[in-house]
Amino acid sequence: MQLKHILRRLWRAPLFTVLTVLTITVGIGANTAIFSVLEGVLLKPLAYPRSADLVAVDHDAPGLNLKHAGMAPFLYFIYRDQSRVFERVGIWSFDTVTVTGLAEPEQVAALDVTEGVLPTLGVQPLLGRLFTPKDDTPNRPETVVLTFGYWQSKFGGNPSVIGRRLLVDGRAREVIGVLPRSFRFLDEKPMMFFPLQLDRNHTFVGNFSYQGVARLRQGTTIASAMADLKRLIPVAIHTFPPFPGYNMAMFEHVRLTPKVRPLKDDLIGDIGTVLWVLMGTIAIVLLIACANVANLLLVRADGRQQELAIRAALGAGWRRIARELLIESLLLSFCGGLLGLPFAYAALRLLVALGPANLPRLAEVSINGPVLFFTLCISLIAGLLFGSIPIVKYAGPHLGTTLRAGGRSLSQSKERHRARSMLVVVQITLALVLLISSGLMIRTFFALRQVQPGFTAPAELETMRISVPEGHLKDPVAVIRLEQNILERIEAVPGVSAAGISTVVPMSGQGNWHDMIFPEGRAQQEGQMPPLRSFKFVSPGLFKTMGTQLVVGRDFTWSDVYGKRPVALVSENMARELWRSPSAAIGKRIRESLKAPWREIIGVVADERDDGVNQKAPTIAIWPLLMNNFSGDPVSVRRDVNYLIRSQRAGNSNFAGDIRKAVWSVDPSLPVANVRTMQEVYSHSLARTSFTLVMLALAGGMALLLGVIGIYGVISYSVSQRTRELGIRMALGAGRSDLVRMFMVHAARLALLGVACGLVASIAVMRLMSSLLFAVKPVDPLTYAGVSLGLVAAALLASYVPALRVTGVDPSNALRAE
Repeated sequence: MQLKHILRRLWRAPLFTVLTVLTITVGIGANTAIFSVLEGVLLKPLAYPRSADLVAVDHDAPGLNLKHAGMAPFLYFIYRDQSRVFERVGIWSFDTVTVTGLAEPEQVAALDVTEGVLPTLGVQPLLGRLFTPKDDTPNRPETVVLTFGYWQSKFGGNPSVIGRRLLVDGRAREVIGVLPRSFRFLDEKPMMFFPLQLDRNHTFVGNFSYQGVARLRQGTTIASAMADLKRLIPVAIHTFPPFPGYNMAMFEHVRLTPKVRPLKDDLIGDIGTVLWVLMGTIAIVLLIACANVANLLLVRADGRQQELAIRAALGAGWRRIARELLIESLLLSFCGGLLGLPFAYAALRLLVALGPANLPRLAEVSINGPVLFFTLCISLIAGLLFGSIPIVKYAGPHLGTTLRAGGRSLSQSKERHRARSMLVVVQITLALVLLISSGLMIRTFFALRQVQPGFTAPAELETMRISVPEGHLKDPVAVIRLEQNILERIEAVPGVSAAGISTVVPMSGQGNWHDMIFPEGRAQQEGQMPPLRSFKFVSPGLFKTMGTQLVVGRDFTWSDVYGKRPVALVSENMARELWRSPSAAIGKRIRESLKAPWREIIGVVADERDDGVNQKAPTIAIWPLLMNNFSGDPVSVRRDVNYLIRSQRAGNSNFAGDIRKAVWSVDPSLPVANVRTMQEVYSHSLARTSFTLVMLALAGGMALLLGVIGIYGVISYSVSQRTRELGIRMALGAGRSDLVRMFMVHAARLALLGVACGLVASIAVMRLMSSLLFAVKPVDPLTYAGVSLGLVAAALLASYVPALRVTGVDPSNALRAE
């Protein structure tokens, strides 16, 4: 019966009910959406059996000042055979392969794995079998395991695929298994898996180009695993010979140390900071919404004074009245939570669409049981939060005296007016925190945009990837001739002004080759390792195409390439580090190992932000595409290359089609992959910052809107409730402009008090955002001052409209007003 009366009262006040429910819907819906991402990315266990026992096996190299050195085959063999803590261990690396014979030639993402990787994750094949130790043995018949998606798209889900042979990189591989639909390999998206077939007899100390995964024995801790691997590292170093061109003392100087961490932590990385900041900001929006609703409830309760007074006089106790007010608040809150779910679903789809592609586990984000429970909890908390304030003010044990405080002879209760004003101060305080956080992210975004990436006009640069497998073309010189012919055909496409070849597209996340450089004339201390440098292999004309400045010296020529001349280029920052100036680097010689031939530096190029504009430009050694005696290979050639094409037609589908035709006119069996513009690559590198900026800007916008509504509501209600007072003031000679000023001053006081509290809170809170900022301090005077002034101006503007109502007050009518 009580619920029926509450529903009837809410039905009779449709404007109040709709405004309240919509306010709560937005607040709860936004929190549910963000929590869905938080739960799917950070909180949900990985979708593998006993996922808590899965760990990533990594290493640090303090001697090289290198974190996350990765995993290497020589360590894998020792860990696999002698570890006391692992049930299984494996290593893997990302790969791209060329598949022909099915339809159009295509490049396919793949993973090279040891036989223990898939069993470590606990996957069971849908069809066929997984790799065995025999499959992973060198010189055994080559096999492949397909993912469910590739099996469906290329073979229509036909079970007869088992035993079929695929032409991969020009070599036939037998399909031995298909993985289940639900299986995901971390956050990678491979189409097929290959056995690594590592040869223990040709394994050296070094080659940290793999990632490791292991399953701990039950009851084993991370600490005990670290201790066991620390015991095994010296064993591994002294079991295998050092990589050609290095010595054992160098690897001992590296001081290799194990780094074992939960696989989920390794997958998530540092994205947790961003998501918790977003969760905190959206929670603040909900608090502001609760304050706004509490103000509406105070106004509503104030209008029900006579009703509540009569009920109290008829014997209704304050507990009963408080219970009804609380049930009404909870009912409104749960309605908002219920409507917040479809709002959250729509917002979640938008979040997934806007979310950066490098946000891990994005495909696992959904509105599930834990999210629904979270929505229920915050609906309850919100209802209790905004419902308790009118109860304290109107339905406490002092109910009788409070209700008798109203009347024709009494002015508006200062106590109730103070409560509404304090709620507005809270709203402004919280709004300022959000607006400052979004302001700092805006400053960060523009600071990042001001950084010169090392290339120009990215929207006019088209990129694509081509791979020439050894099974397709064996002779290294023939490979280079093929790549040059393709380059010349591309340069002949209408609208192309320049083109070049590089093994790495800057800021693409492909991962550079990192290795050591030994400069001539610099004596290496006994056993000391030089710092790691990035390696890049390019064609003549690449830097002209990119718009990268040649600081001094000259570029490679095709004569350098075909003559396999021992020449090199270096980045400007490397030249300054080693020889103090770019010009001093010309003529100096470097090599990549102690046994490699010396290579003369013929040019210095401007720095490139290969790892993103928020990271320092790496020091880069730049080599020709074809060389003699490089990194242990008698003849070294780059088979996986990227073509970068300068044209105003870049990004046009017709242009991409013309480029493909140019490639296939040289060799129709070569797939063209990763066609995109450098603008897309550049924007992708800023995706996380852009995502955070958009989310904080939306939260700040909602907070500002709610804060302005709060100010408007307080001043508007104050004008309506002080009509009699205004009449008296005008009768005593007060001008209308003076009365407008009075309300404006009141609004300014509230805004300034909120801003003062918000500045103190922001200084404390913004330090948590320091890891998200770039070239901006957490306490940035310009941002703080600009946001504060803007918020005060918005508050004054919001108060001016209701304050103008004073000019329409008739003094004679006001004196007769209740």
